[in-house]
Amino acid sequence: MAEEEAVSPSQESYLASLAYEIFTSPLNIFLLGVCAVLIYKILRPSDGSGAATGPQEPPIPKMKRQDMTLEQLRQYDGKGEYGRVCVGVNGKIFDVTRGKKFYGPGGPYAAFGGRDATRALATFSVDDVKEDYDDLSDLSSMQMDSVREWEIQFTEKYEYIGKLLKPGEEATEYSDEEEAKDAKDTKAKKDE
Repeated sequence: MAEEEAVSPSQESYLASLAYEIFTSPLNIFLLGVCAVLIYKILRPSDGSGAATGPQEPPIPKMKRQDMTLEQLRQYDGKGEYGRVCVGVNGKIFDVTRGKKFYGPGGPYAAFGGRDATRALATFSVDDVKEDYDDLSDLSSMQMDSVREWEIQFTEKYEYIGKLLKPGEEATEYSDEEEAKDAKDTKAKKDE
């Protein structure tokens, strides 16, 4: 057994010549260093401090529960106070500020910021955002199914703010107790 574990002279000379090739060429040393750095970056533990990603924006305060008209919703296009972005989907308003890269100014879906995006989501067209209230009565059943799927995705990912009010509709007054209950329900959903 001892004979099997021992390195044969031919293997020893092969390893020596391989090490000689690697460590005598400046290019090989450089590539070895690059590989070591990449392996370190892949394997190092992420402490969540944000040091590697640069400075993070300070968290913005949670938005108070409220119903909005289209006019009020337009204020939340990412250009106002705190850069907050809200989007309307199927009569509901969501705070999508967390996804500001997508829905904020300069993002691929910036047309949705501060607007009712329901028709655009139903038709899969970013340009299909209406300026006035849209009753959606002309959408097909397939398009409405798509809208409901989008609504579920927004509900799971973003904070629900309130209803998108129809013209002439009155806003609901939300109490602090309702907001606390909704926050508790949201936390329970995320923990599942």
